[in-house]
Amino acid sequence: MTQRIIPMIAYEDAAAAIDWLTTAFGFTERPGQRYTDEDGVVGHAELELAGEVVMLATPNPEYQSPTTHRENCEAAARWLDNPWVIDGLFVEVDDVKAHHAGAVAAGANVIRQLEYSDDAGMQIYTAEDLEGHRWMFGQRPANAGT
Repeated sequence: MTQRIIPMIAYEDAAAAIDWLTTAFGFTERPGQRYTDEDGVVGHAELELAGEVVMLATPNPEYQSPTTHRENCEAAARWLDNPWVIDGLFVEVDDVKAHHAGAVAAGANVIRQLEYSDDAGMQIYTAEDLEGHRWMFGQRPANAGT
């Protein structure tokens, strides 16, 4: 089945985000899908994890990441003062314990430790990337869907 919804995420420094997301979260950059302007700023790039695509870019110099926004806006600091995913992404992985260990080793800011969530019905953890975007990773139980 073809992916029909593709997340698009803005970064202050998309090139640095590509490096970080590949190291910490195991994405791979799709060959030939990075487009930069004359200054080297990434206007479009695509990452992949288990066949699923995420697009990212640096939209313009005025863009503020969640981290920058939180540092400069009292209201943003208040609404981000919790371990939940707010305007983030959920990614299902095959081995959430190994994924969590890799993210921690790469310096991800884990804001919700690896645990079984009754609400989600699976093992999950939540981490912020280098610019404060929130990602929840989970693994369904082996017998789910059978």
